[in-house]
Order: sequence, then C-alpha cells, then structure tokens
Amino acid sequence: MTLLVTGVAGFIGANVCRALRAQGQAVVGLDNYNDYYDPRLKRDRVAALCPDVDIRALDLGDRDGLAALFDEVRPERVIHLAAQAGVRYSLTHPHAYVDSNLTGFVNLLELCRHREVQHLVYASSSSVYGDSATPPFSEDQRIDRPRSLYAATKAANELMAHTYAHLYGLRATGLRFFTVYGPWGRPDMAPLLFSRAVLAGRPIEVFNHGRMRRDFTYIDDIVAGVLGALAHPSDQDPPHRVFNLGNHTPVELERFIEVIEQAAGRSAEKIYKPMQPGDMVETMADTRRAHAAFGFEPSTSIELGLPRVVGWCRGYFGERA
Repeated sequence: MTLLVTGVAGFIGANVCRALRAQGQAVVGLDNYNDYYDPRLKRDRVAALCPDVDIRALDLGDRDGLAALFDEVRPERVIHLAAQAGVRYSLTHPHAYVDSNLTGFVNLLELCRHREVQHLVYASSSSVYGDSATPPFSEDQRIDRPRSLYAATKAANELMAHTYAHLYGLRATGLRFFTVYGPWGRPDMAPLLFSRAVLAGRPIEVFNHGRMRRDFTYIDDIVAGVLGALAHPSDQDPPHRVFNLGNHTPVELERFIEVIEQAAGRSAEKIYKPMQPGDMVETMADTRRAHAAFGFEPSTSIELGLPRVVGWCRGYFGERA
C-alpha cells in the first residue's frame, strides 16, 4: 500500500516519513523546498530522517505535475502536510497562502477524489480557534473568527474536506496541531528561535510582555497522533472528522524560557514587546476526542523536550547558532 506524504521536507513531514518507513511502509514524498526558511535545513532534515524515501520536487500548484505523480504512484492513502505556514508571514505575503493552502488543497482534493484515495489525512492548525474559543479548545467550538489569513485558510481546508466527504464520499481526517517543537524544528518558531539566541548570547523578543501560554507539543507525540489518525478513517456520514493534537498542558512563556536557559546554561536577555497582530494569548487542546478515537496520549513535557532542542541546536548550528 503506497502512501504519499506532501511537505515531506517539513518538520512534521520528515518525522512522519521516518516513522512510516520504520513500520515498513512504502512512502513517496513531495516538497517544493521553498525559501520561507533556509532550504538547506529542509534538505539536511530529509537526509537525516528519511534518506531512503522517494522524494519529488513538486509544487501543489502544478496540477499537471501532481496528476502525473498520482497516476505513476497510485497512492492509496495521502498525508497532506504541505502548506504555507506562519501567522505573521501571512500579514505580508497573503498570496502565498492562497496559492498553497487554498488552490493547492483543491488540487489535492480533486486528485484524491478522482484517483479513489482511501483516506486523506491533512494538517489543520490550532490557529483556527481565533477569537471564538475558550480554553481548553474543543473541536465543537466555533472557528469562524480567525486572527490571521493563515488561520482562515486552515479553517477553509476543513470546510473543503467536509464538502468532498459529503459530495463524493472521500474519507478525510483533519488534525489541528498545537505548537509542535523538537529537534529539526522550524527555525521561525519560538523553541528554535529562543534556543539559538540564548546559546549565542543574543537577546530574545518576548511578545505581549511575556503574558502568553502555549500548548507546546513534542514532535514524537504529534507523529503518534498522525499515525493513529491514519489508521482510523471515519465511518460516519459524511466520512470526515477533525481532531486536536496537543499536549493539553499550556505553559507560561516565562517558564518556557526558563527551561531553555537551564538547558543552555546561561540566562536570556529579554526584550519585552507588545502583542503581535494575529497571535493568540493562550492555546490549550482538549484531546479527549483523539484519545477516544485512536488512543492519543501525549507524554512529553517541556522539561524533557526542550533540552533535546537545545542540544540539537548546539550540534547542528554550532557557531551559526
């Protein structure tokens, strides 16, 4: 049974591929290696985590290229993790989000429909909750008041997948990821940004004057959730479900920084700043639905996970930290 993983050079994508290959699964990946952040990190990540995966350099906007890939590979299941990420970047580069997260997603849905893919698992985001939800965020809460275009595109993905499930019977599962971190993570997110800065003795920018709480979720827990969801497609009508994948334990930003300081062996120089447009003050996942459906049970605290990030930064970036 061939699996297609999109966004295979991304943080979650590469780790998911490694886990699938460890299970003996046949995996084909695609990625466009865009320059949202350094493509060198993406290529190094793939080389380290899934060196034996057949990876195609392809953009979701290339309809003919995607169709040819589906015809060649004939995937029976698809894990769709490719997207234009980042809340703040969406404020200055909106068309990138429309092209990848909306047009690209439709292209993928159409191919899954016409090539009779058995199950589509796709990435959503905790950002969809916006101003409407009250922690802990449950899948039944409203998602119609997003704080960024990025969040709006992810909410739209859920509506689009539901429509294809309703009209065409496409089995689809959306996963709302909550602040995923770990070694080989995204360099634009706080775990790597702060770790690298503290190691190098550079100041860090602390937004909303530190009054923020995040549901930081370690990559191994997320991968377990993705594989669990993949193995349990919906049998409801329509066959579409959405799950939170988070740690269910929000952490104060100041405590998060403190753990990095301890792991780095030095104090952080903090520059306190006001809240950034598009950001959320607090995130917290209600994970009862995922636990009931496929046993999702995150177990990695920041006290375990963040020192691994700091150690990886020391090894990978070295003097470039």
